[in-house]
Amino acid sequence: MRRVDEAVKQVLSGAIPTLKDPRIGFVTVTGVDTTTDLAQATVWVSVLGNEKQRAATMTALEHAAGVLQRELGSQLRLRRTPRVLFAYDPAVEHGVRMTKLIDELTPVDDASEADDDSEPTLEHSDDHAS
Repeated sequence: MRRVDEAVKQVLSGAIPTLKDPRIGFVTVTGVDTTTDLAQATVWVSVLGNEKQRAATMTALEHAAGVLQRELGSQLRLRRTPRVLFAYDPAVEHGVRMTKLIDELTPVDDASEADDDSEPTLEHSDDHAS
């Protein structure tokens, strides 16, 4: 099923940006889980933006599911075209949040960074002159 999941992901990643719905923001397909009988494909997406933009994008994707399913059927020669369901993947947002928290906890010493930037330049120029 992994090959089918990857093929569905590739087709939908290319098809979603071509949709004309203005509610659809910047969407990344992060994963696909297709049932073994090919009846259904859960498409995991991350959406750039706030909660309101995310909700609007998810609603628009649900409305466009039929168009995207037809695109899947035309590009992939499967014995059955799976019904497309969209689910929000919070992993990307969670990762960004964790990175921000780590950055806030990491102390920054401006004086040592300035020294580190200037020293290698001087050492390299002296090494090459010898």
